[in-house]
Amino acid sequence: MTADNPLNRIDDDDYPAYTMGRAAEMLGTTPAFLRAIGEARLITPLRSDGGHRRYSRYQLRIAARARELVDQGTSVEAACRIVILEDQLEEARRINEELRRRPADRSDKADA
Repeated sequence: MTADNPLNRIDDDDYPAYTMGRAAEMLGTTPAFLRAIGEARLITPLRSDGGHRRYSRYQLRIAARARELVDQGTSVEAACRIVILEDQLEEARRINEELRRRPADRSDKADA
C-alpha cells in the first residue's frame, strides 16, 4: 500500500471520511444541526475538493455529545460551550495525571 492509499487512514479518527448527509444520519439529526454547531465553532468540518463538508469520527463524537445536551433542552450555543469546557477539563486532567506520574526532578531535591 502506498502512503496515498485511503486504506491507510481507516483507523484515523481525524480523517474526514463522512459526508454531511451520512454524518447527520449516523447521529440521528439533520444537516442543519451540523451547520449550527459549525457556526458555533464547536467543530470545523474539512471541505472536499468540491467544497462539500466532511466530518471525522472525532468530530462526530463531539457532535453526538452536543446533540445529547440539545435533546435535554440545552440551546445549541450553550451545548457547544459545555462540550468545549468538558473537552478542556478532560485535557487538563490528562496533563495533571501525566505530571503526577513523572518522577520528581532531581534539581528540586537539590534545592531542598
